[in-house]
Amino acid sequence: MLRISKMADYGTIVLATMAKEPERTQSVAEIASLTGLPVPSVSKLLKRFIHEGLVLSLRGAQGGYKLSRSPAEISTAQILQSIDGPIGMTECSAHPGSCHHEAGCQVRANWQMVNRAMLEALEQITLKQMSQPLTETVDMSALRAPRVVSKSAAIQGEAS
Repeated sequence: MLRISKMADYGTIVLATMAKEPERTQSVAEIASLTGLPVPSVSKLLKRFIHEGLVLSLRGAQGGYKLSRSPAEISTAQILQSIDGPIGMTECSAHPGSCHHEAGCQVRANWQMVNRAMLEALEQITLKQMSQPLTETVDMSALRAPRVVSKSAAIQGEAS
């Protein structure tokens, strides 16, 4: 199963919420209230985003947090990588040299091709897009692969 971590999902929610008013400085408590996420999680995510250069921290009476640049300039790939690290379908895609089977692996190049396609797709989707609701629903059933039945299983099914 391929999925992003809960914290990367929460991080995307936090930044998408901030992207609705990108010039406005917001407090941790306000962002937590708007998103429905726990204050400690929002605080942890904002610290990570500051470290990665996606968010600015402003001190003082009017202090808080705001995006470091336009939501159109922040990609979904940057958000996910800032929380989960390198994006990779396999360990060797994310961390080359980490697998002792790498040199002789017959499928490594294919996984790297899949990884590149996924990364390119995530780089094309901006925070601005993520902060705007879709105008149409997505048919998730189209994403499910058709069930493959072996010939012997089909024959057994006919015999029953």
